[in-house]
Amino acid sequence: MRQVLIYPGEDGYWVAECPGLPGCISQGRTKQEAIVNIREAIQGYIASLEEDGLPVPEERFEALIVAV
Repeated sequence: MRQVLIYPGEDGYWVAECPGLPGCISQGRTKQEAIVNIREAIQGYIASLEEDGLPVPEERFEALIVAV
């Protein structure tokens, strides 16, 4: 399980990123497409780390919504 942030990008696409895996970012025309794409990006990121014999970072982020 990985935490993913999703937000509208400046170009009209949805951006999805996984803060627990630095640089693991994707996008899609719709939210659903962005989710599918970030899932693939996460799988590829982790597979690449494992192939290189590097440790896979544990998920350590928490998300909160704060009213201001």
